[in-house]
Amino acid sequence: MTGVGRQEGIGFEVCRQLAAKNFAVVLTARTSDKARELAAILVGEGLDVTPAALEVTDDTSRRAAVEWVRATFGVLDVLVNNAAGMGRIGEDAASANLTETRAAFEATFFGNWAVIQGFLPLLRASRHARIVNVSSGAGSHGDTAFGLRTRNGMGPSYATAKAALNALTSLLAIELAGIVLVNAVCPGFTATFPGAESMGARPVAEGAASVVWAALLADDGPTGGFFRDGKALPW
Repeated sequence: MTGVGRQEGIGFEVCRQLAAKNFAVVLTARTSDKARELAAILVGEGLDVTPAALEVTDDTSRRAAVEWVRATFGVLDVLVNNAAGMGRIGEDAASANLTETRAAFEATFFGNWAVIQGFLPLLRASRHARIVNVSSGAGSHGDTAFGLRTRNGMGPSYATAKAALNALTSLLAIELAGIVLVNAVCPGFTATFPGAESMGARPVAEGAASVVWAALLADDGPTGGFFRDGKALPW
C-alpha cells in the first residue's frame, strides 16, 4: 500500500480493512518513522501490518522497497497505489504554477507508474495478482459533480494527473490481461479532513471499502475499469 501518510486517510483505512481480511499488509509512507508510527496502531489492533519506507518519486527508495518485499515475501498479490500529489486548491489551468503541477504528476502519475514497473515481477509471481490505482472522479469527463467538465476545487493539476492515471490503468489492463487485474477506483468524497462531513463527505471507512473491493476481485472479475463502490464510473 503506497501513500499512507495520516491516520485519518484513505490509505490507512485500506490497510486496516485488508489486514482484517487476513492479508499480510505492507504499509508504506515516505519515511520509516511515519510508517512505523502508523503500522504500530494497526498492529495494536491485532492486525498483520508491516511498515516500510517508500517515496514513490525516488528511484533509490523504490528499488529498496521492491527488494525488501522480494526478500521478505517473495511475491506480491495486491498493489494498491494511493500516493498522490496536489496542486493549489482553486487554481485555474490558464494560470496554474506548472512547477507545482509537475510535482503533482511526479507523485500521482509517474511515481505510481514506476512503482508498478518495479513490483511487476513480484505480481507476476502471484496466482491472483491485482493492481488497484486509487483515482478520483476529478479525472473523469463523466463525473458531473467533480469531473473535468466542472470547476471543482481540487484544481487542474490534481484532475489531469488522475485522468492520466486512469489512462494508464486502461493500457496496463490490456497488456497484463490474464496475468493481473488492473483497475482504478474512486473512493468518493470522504471525510479525510475536519469539517468534511458537514460538507457532505462520507466516512473514510466507506471510501476505503470501495478500494478494498477491487483488491478482492475474483479471478474472472473486471479489468481496465473505473469504479466506485463496485459500480462502473464514466471515464
